[in-house]
Amino acid sequence: MSKPLDPHTALIHVMVTMSAVDRSITDKELARIGDLVKHLPIFLDFDPELLIKTAQECGELVSEPNGLEAVLNAIADALPEHLKETAYALAVEIAAVDLDVKQEELRFLQLLRDRLNLDKLAVAAIERGARARHQVL
Repeated sequence: MSKPLDPHTALIHVMVTMSAVDRSITDKELARIGDLVKHLPIFLDFDPELLIKTAQECGELVSEPNGLEAVLNAIADALPEHLKETAYALAVEIAAVDLDVKQEELRFLQLLRDRLNLDKLAVAAIERGARARHQVL
């Protein structure tokens, strides 16, 4: 990677990679990424017009040899400590949006939480919160 990611870009890379790890980016996932970027306080000073370009850059990085490893390293390097749980929460949100978390998505979540060195209780709370938000009758 030629230049380090800024925190906004790293968070978007988390969501795009989460969406892409099963080799199928759904319309629901793309819409949710857009909604999160438009509405979460962390993205207040991010220009939503840059979302598509940022997502494309992430896709290019992931498709390179050892791309997943490169993305994980870039994300971990870019995020300050206080945003690491936020990154994991965004990944879980994207995984949960279609109500069918695939094995590849579970593996990415595992890699992400290990790379970000997240506390097991925080991880469990984030995952439980997502389950509660996405519950259906």
